[in-house]
Amino acid sequence: MTIVQTSPATGQPYLVISNLVKEFDGARAVDDVSLTINQGEIFALLGSSGSGKSTLLRLLAGFETPSAGGITLAGRDILKVPPYERPINMMFQSYALFPHLSVWDNVAFGLRRDGLPKEQVGARVEQMLAMVQLTSYARRKPHQLSGGQQQRVALARSLAKRPQLLLLDEPLGALDKKLREQTQIELVNIIEQVGVTCVMVTHDQDEAMSMASRIAVMSEGRILQVGAPGEIYETPNCRFVADFIGSVNLFEGALVEDEADHVVIDSAEGRHYVSHGITGTAGMRVAVAVRPEKIVLQAQPPARALRASPREDGSNCVAGEIAAIAYFGNETRYQLRLDSGMALRVARTNDARNDTAQFQRGQRVFAWWDGSDVVVLTA
Repeated sequence: MTIVQTSPATGQPYLVISNLVKEFDGARAVDDVSLTINQGEIFALLGSSGSGKSTLLRLLAGFETPSAGGITLAGRDILKVPPYERPINMMFQSYALFPHLSVWDNVAFGLRRDGLPKEQVGARVEQMLAMVQLTSYARRKPHQLSGGQQQRVALARSLAKRPQLLLLDEPLGALDKKLREQTQIELVNIIEQVGVTCVMVTHDQDEAMSMASRIAVMSEGRILQVGAPGEIYETPNCRFVADFIGSVNLFEGALVEDEADHVVIDSAEGRHYVSHGITGTAGMRVAVAVRPEKIVLQAQPPARALRASPREDGSNCVAGEIAAIAYFGNETRYQLRLDSGMALRVARTNDARNDTAQFQRGQRVFAWWDGSDVVVLTA
């Protein structure tokens, strides 16, 4: 099934991937993938190693030939168009800069190969270097630049030919964490300034969440869910997506009450009251997904009189012992060993410099959450 999103600029889908399949020795690396990507969108393919995301990117670039399916870009079928003739540029994780050429000549390389007049090459290169703020580094060689500067040179070279589609393969994977976070913002600003449509591949969920307007989560060659970052995080459609995006606690249980405005689920850890309905039948196996930051931690049993506290029947509340504590500055993460034996993760924001409500390892505590803050997963 194709998920159709129209381009705001044209009113028509821009990049359309239809039932795409790629087999290697009988095994499907890409398994019946259908997607539609808008013009000007930054779209992320997110998944672990072996999920098929890089193969899908190579199919778009023309480096691999699909076993079945179709690809159209701006209304044009590009399946039979060779890679060097496709209006697509790809930026690799290694950047693939020519070490013997200057920054200026690296950016000019593709333009010269296309036979552009010298004046146009010069104007385009200067424009690109100004955009990535590397004009003063034009005569340096790649080895004389930092990792972040090399990344920007590779981006300038990719954009110099004004492609209709920009492909990014783990674009920030070679950078350290702090530089990666800084470069994410710069990269998005440049791509949006140019207005190019971009498909990026990453295994880093933080990178996808911070850079992309929409994300496709892939596993075993298939797309499990497509949506905006907030949608993917807050309303995952299956156990894999819930567990892969961020941190989550999954309570396995059975549906015992199914009403239009709520459901009740029993698990080994206790009873769960969820304040929205699902499509299900009594007795079916489900999972209750609760994000660590949605959970309230306290030393005493929660007062039932509080609006958001657990219900009178004791649902949405568990007790256990603090097994581990990790301080991260903006938040503290706790791991509880529940009476059932389950490990429960809780994240608590450090919103005060001198927090008087500190918990200790080995302390017995209560954890609870509101029924509107959870998702019931049936797959």
